[in-house]
Amino acid sequence: EAMCSGKLQTGLLVAGYFVYLLVGAAVFQALERTAEKQEKMAAAQMKEAFLQTFTQLTVAEMEQFMKNLTEAIQNGVYPVGNESQLEESNWDFSNSFFFAGTVVSTIGYGTLHPKTAGGQIFCVFFALFGIPLNIVFLHRVGKMLSLLCKKLGKFLYEKGMRKKKIKFLTLLFFLATGVLVFLCLPSVFFQITEGWSYSEGIYFAFITLSTIGFGDYVVGKQSDRNYFSYYRVLVAIWILFGLAWIALLFNL
Repeated sequence: EAMCSGKLQTGLLVAGYFVYLLVGAAVFQALERTAEKQEKMAAAQMKEAFLQTFTQLTVAEMEQFMKNLTEAIQNGVYPVGNESQLEESNWDFSNSFFFAGTVVSTIGYGTLHPKTAGGQIFCVFFALFGIPLNIVFLHRVGKMLSLLCKKLGKFLYEKGMRKKKIKFLTLLFFLATGVLVFLCLPSVFFQITEGWSYSEGIYFAFITLSTIGFGDYVVGKQSDRNYFSYYRVLVAIWILFGLAWIALLFNL
């Protein structure tokens, strides 16, 4: 009965956690998408005006153009080609879910951030409740993985192995498995999807799962590459379970 109750609690926690992320993604999308569209239109008009008058611009006007261009890029708007006119958004559902995941996990790449007053205030409250929820979620997943460690240890003990050796082998097994599943294999995936080198993929995976999150490498940001739908959602889920693996290592 206690085991069934524990499984139910775990199931409700996992479901509640993902519902929280989904609702957060939907709200961020609703709050930020319109403002981003206006920014894209303004950037397109600025570019058009520059192309028509660039031969007559004064130094001060050129400086102002460079300042406006820098601000647009910092806000995630890249007026290259016809991109500013496209319906593609940094705040589509996949990107919004990815952003919500990086908020609660405290990675915070900084390449995508809310710019409206409503989005910023919501982000404060979303993180305020989401970060503790993320800690509880990681603790519970780490606890579940710890049970696997105990089962493995019990199996080895029954085979006549000493406890100290069992502890070492269990740690080694989960360390090696985690490095393979959360660092080595995803890096091959990033190499193919993003066009990075394998070492860049390893670097990105480590900087992400350690929650350092410099933001120099971020998935799904290259305008010249075609990404499949919900690519960033899958990466967000990889991040969450990768963090759970790290939590397990600390437990061990």
